[in-house]
Amino acid sequence: MASYNEIPVSTLARLVGTPDCPVLLDVRIDDDFNADPHLIPGAYRHPFLKVIDLAEDLKGRAVIVYCQKGLKISQGAAAVLRSCGVQAEVLEGGQFAWRDAGQPMVLAEKLPALDATGRTVWVTRHRPKIDRIACPWLIRRFIDPRAQFLFVAASQVMNVAERFNATPFDIEDVFWSHRGDTCTFDTMIEEFGIGSDALTKLALVVRGADTNTHDLAPEAAGLLAVSLGLSRMYRDDLQQLEAGMNLYDAFYRWARDATDEGHDWPAASTKA
Repeated sequence: MASYNEIPVSTLARLVGTPDCPVLLDVRIDDDFNADPHLIPGAYRHPFLKVIDLAEDLKGRAVIVYCQKGLKISQGAAAVLRSCGVQAEVLEGGQFAWRDAGQPMVLAEKLPALDATGRTVWVTRHRPKIDRIACPWLIRRFIDPRAQFLFVAASQVMNVAERFNATPFDIEDVFWSHRGDTCTFDTMIEEFGIGSDALTKLALVVRGADTNTHDLAPEAAGLLAVSLGLSRMYRDDLQQLEAGMNLYDAFYRWARDATDEGHDWPAASTKA
């Protein structure tokens, strides 16, 4: 049972991938990280002796700190943050408990290089529809909540990638793109190692909508319709992305919690 200022793995697992997920700080020492170079989805590493440097930016935000076993390093780092007015908790059992519970973890070696502010930078074609909204959602919810996305003319994606040290995605002949019959969303789930039942269900819908194979999932046609509608509601790609984040948040919660629920009339609650 979690003690004061601890959060159990089961509780955190329900928050990961949602807008309510706290800031996740991996404060493992280098030896422990190198022995198991995976991250809890959405987490980023920071030296435990320097967590005080983050305190000002973390005020007003929920924070969960974890080390290898959830003992002295994470307990101390969380206490330092709390002494600075940050709402910080410790993951009960640390990274070992998360791993041993079979929860998904991000392959750290697949993360692109970070910029000077510690975030990943991605670039793709402007005027996104499906994959180019779904992938940023996946990255921000499971890989790097602080990720920056650049939408540029198709002819300039690779030039911008080179000049701005950004990672290109969802264009031809790059690593993060379609493979065979699957789409970029599938590629990211596989390469980062974050597969789960919910993401597998959602990926099928995204693939069906993005590759015009609506027979893969009945929801694919609906996703296409909503995505095309959003693309016409917003001229600004970043505003469209923000609206799309809510859309995919809803699809993810459906995929995780509501695929067995239907709707009919008269409503079941009114029937005798």
